[in-house]
Amino acid sequence: MLAKRIIPCLDIKDGRTVKGVRFENLRDAGDPVELAQVYSDQGADELVFLDITATIEKRKTLYGLVNRLASGINIPFTVGGGISDLKDISSLLQNGADKISINTAAFKNPKIIEDAAREFGSQCVVVAIDIKKSEAGEWYVYLKGGTQKTDMVAMEWAHKAVSLGAGEILLTSMDHDGTKNGFALDITKKMAKQLPIPVIASGGAGTMDDFYDVFHVANADAALAAGTFHFKEIEIPELKTYLIQKGIPIRK
Repeated sequence: MLAKRIIPCLDIKDGRTVKGVRFENLRDAGDPVELAQVYSDQGADELVFLDITATIEKRKTLYGLVNRLASGINIPFTVGGGISDLKDISSLLQNGADKISINTAAFKNPKIIEDAAREFGSQCVVVAIDIKKSEAGEWYVYLKGGTQKTDMVAMEWAHKAVSLGAGEILLTSMDHDGTKNGFALDITKKMAKQLPIPVIASGGAGTMDDFYDVFHVANADAALAAGTFHFKEIEIPELKTYLIQKGIPIRK
């Protein structure tokens, strides 16, 4: 069985790490370069960097900051935000990213998934899907940092992304984001069961039990968290020890 992955996420706004609740009420969480180094030293399996306002502000990702982060860590590094074409992807990879995460651009121009997979390999193409549950109980896709609702059902979009060459799905429940009430286990489990590629669960981590549940119950391949790590509510070495003791395959 493949080892499950623990992935800290750096949401970046104006060059600083921020964290909010349900994508709103952002507060400062520290210097991203310093945090990246800490997580690398602590044994995080990967790191995700999301320039969360790049798309809304219609600008490119902060290449210089990406380069500084990549220079100080020795773990796989995924970057997202403001990506609109293959040139953007190439620039990010040249500045130290190992993978790229595309969200709004992929939804509006699905061919970018296919082109990126062919040009750079599926292994470096992560399709990020932000979702929110409707009153009727269906999960829908949201774009532009969660500000724009679509009529696309989450599972339908995930299947399409896979068919186009996505190597991983980064699934974020906006309903759970920042609440620390646990991950969205139902939709995560559904995607993990139906999709032939890894599913990274995001949104809602608050306790070590939440990580156990998303691995054991929902069978996610990786769990991503931000605030619980940034504010030292959970330390990665202790989390890994706990999960190993609970029988979850984790890289120590």
